[in-house]
Amino acid sequence: HGNAAFTEQAVPQEFNGTLRPYQVRGYSWLAFLRQWGLGACLADDMGLGKTIQTLALIQKDWHAQQPKARRPVLLICPMSVVGNWQKEAARFTPDLPVLIHHGATRIKSAAFKKAAAQHAVVLSSYALLHRDQALFDQVAWSGVILDEAQNIKNAATKPSRAAREIKSDYRIALTGTPVENNVGDLWSLMEFLNPGFLGAQAAFKRNYFVPIQVQGDQEATAQLKRITSPFILRRLKTDKTIISDLPDKLEMKVFCTLTKEQASLYEAVVKELSATLDAGSEGIQRKGAVLAAMTKLKQVCNHPAQFLGDNSALPGRSGKLARLTEMLEEVMALDERALVFTQFSEMGELLRKQLQEAFGREVLFLHGGVAKKQRDRMVERFQEADAQSPRIFLLSLKAGGTGLNLTQANHVFHFDRWWNPAVENQATDRAFRIGQRRNVQVHKYLCAGTLEERIDEMIERKQSLAASIVGTGEGWLTELSNDALKDLFALRQEAVGE
Repeated sequence: HGNAAFTEQAVPQEFNGTLRPYQVRGYSWLAFLRQWGLGACLADDMGLGKTIQTLALIQKDWHAQQPKARRPVLLICPMSVVGNWQKEAARFTPDLPVLIHHGATRIKSAAFKKAAAQHAVVLSSYALLHRDQALFDQVAWSGVILDEAQNIKNAATKPSRAAREIKSDYRIALTGTPVENNVGDLWSLMEFLNPGFLGAQAAFKRNYFVPIQVQGDQEATAQLKRITSPFILRRLKTDKTIISDLPDKLEMKVFCTLTKEQASLYEAVVKELSATLDAGSEGIQRKGAVLAAMTKLKQVCNHPAQFLGDNSALPGRSGKLARLTEMLEEVMALDERALVFTQFSEMGELLRKQLQEAFGREVLFLHGGVAKKQRDRMVERFQEADAQSPRIFLLSLKAGGTGLNLTQANHVFHFDRWWNPAVENQATDRAFRIGQRRNVQVHKYLCAGTLEERIDEMIERKQSLAASIVGTGEGWLTELSNDALKDLFALRQEAVGE
């Protein structure tokens, strides 16, 4: 895509990380279009690093300006990825000040304009884009960036309209779903990026949408592609030039937020454990209480319905489930396959029901209670290359963690974490083994600001010692002092996403 000549830009010195060669090209392309005042859609495949290419651009601009001349970028994303942006920015661009604008405590007064001006990035969500539009309008934005931009594919919705109305020097859309698959969605995206470029919506329908979608007109398809391709950059992980840049196994952490309901259940469990610890319980009793609290907190982080065990409705109550559904939508759109591991068979059952409903096709679930014959049949069906075979395979970590060969999958999701790297890696290797012809992406889910994130940090620090200290269980955590445990379990402010 993009035939105009652009030169590769140097990655800013302040950027704390190394961009792969194709990421340098992507970042340079964004900078090039922005220089000409043109909106750009970075549509790289999931996992290729759209976030860090974007952060490199924001970093470059921030340092190119005199402090007095600096202006913020408004970055809009689904609630479920706010935590992720926050973590990636802290990691790759630690000197960029980031303001999180969401939740009940967000600034809703005239003070917002002043606060925004002191930050490089203001992070907010699609729901607030419309609700707080009057606030956003007061700021002279350097750029507006929409992440998961398929959220504005319907031009008539309130967030879509609000996105088109916000004034800024440049506009960028990020999406991992193939934009070219639905011609109807393309108008709304382009109208945000380069207003008026594809003409009025009615004319677009007449000239492109009807001929392409209804009549299968090849010429109209080619013409639309020709005029939009300079503004869309999409690389696939299967591209020859990309695959050589990538490691065979790409591991990523996915930081999720809790809903209000999850947060209040979480606090109740922590309160109960603190009371037990303060009462001076010791030995086996203390150990039991700590492990029980850990299990409960993991269940709360997964989904309130798992913790409560009450068969209540699933949608809208869990940050992790929302994010998993969004990411699997991308996997399905690309016709790829995924393994999803959970250590709780009851969570597996909830996920199976919810995902079958969401995608309208069968989801396999392998747990300890499945007989060997059935299990072999499931593996066989998942490994078949035909269009009818299931795309999503849920496995309980204990049952599916070893001995299976599932190389049709090129995505592995760890929905909850077994605090033991050896056990997790073994599960990942179901997909990543001899016979795998593609790169495998591993997505490890954690709730930011909860014990999930802090235990993960501890394990990262101990990774080298892990096998010897940690053994195969989670009992090592019960050896921590009461104060250390309370600190570990405490709910941090950034945990709640509403």
